[in-house]
Amino acid sequence: MDLTSGVGALPGESIFVVEIERFQGPLDLLLHLIRQQDIDIFDIPIAQITHQFLSGIEDMDAERLEHAGAFVEMAATLLRIKLQMLLPRHEGEEEEEDPRAELVRRLLEYEQIRELAGRLAVAEADRARRFAKGYIEPRPQRRMQEVPLEVTWHDVYRAALALEGRRPAEVGHRLSVRPVSVEEKIKLILETLARIVRIEFGKLTRPWGTRLHAVATLLAGLELVRRRAIAMRQTRPFAELWLYRREVLRQGGDAEEV
Repeated sequence: MDLTSGVGALPGESIFVVEIERFQGPLDLLLHLIRQQDIDIFDIPIAQITHQFLSGIEDMDAERLEHAGAFVEMAATLLRIKLQMLLPRHEGEEEEEDPRAELVRRLLEYEQIRELAGRLAVAEADRARRFAKGYIEPRPQRRMQEVPLEVTWHDVYRAALALEGRRPAEVGHRLSVRPVSVEEKIKLILETLARIVRIEFGKLTRPWGTRLHAVATLLAGLELVRRRAIAMRQTRPFAELWLYRREVLRQGGDAEEV
């Protein structure tokens, strides 16, 4: 749809043509109307500008709501300012701020931003013309200055004495524990019961005094019981554990077998 519209003129005005598609927003259009007609931005003829603005947006495509909404909002703002300026002021009332002040501030800020964006675009185009994309300008290397050596041997000797000697790292000594073999404990139990009829479990482990030997001895005893080579008994729960020759089991007794 052609959004070019002719702005109707107020009495004593010339026809002013506005192409909405050229403008990025309502502030852009307002600033264009003001600058093209050489209007003092601090003394905007709000009636004239409002009439031109409304005439310029009256044929906008209603389907482009996101684009048209900002223009409609600005039109409402201009109408509100126009009505505020038409209201009569009574004598004795404090002089209020000019209703156009906020609009002027927004227009000046937008003009500065637009000018800055234009300069950046020009700089970008100039850089793209001279350098390839992704080019990074090398940093200048700092010039090395020759500094005369003013250190004497006495200073070097004193600095060397102030240095602490490197301490030797403490070397820890680790003793590797000889692995305990269950087969060795089985051999120990069988050799012991070959000499005597029975023996306390504690006597088999007391010479070493470690849990590792105690566990290995217990596993060896259980393995021999499974093989039916020896018997293990205790008189009551948690009492001393005894290891017997197998034939002693046949003689009977009041001890509980483990």
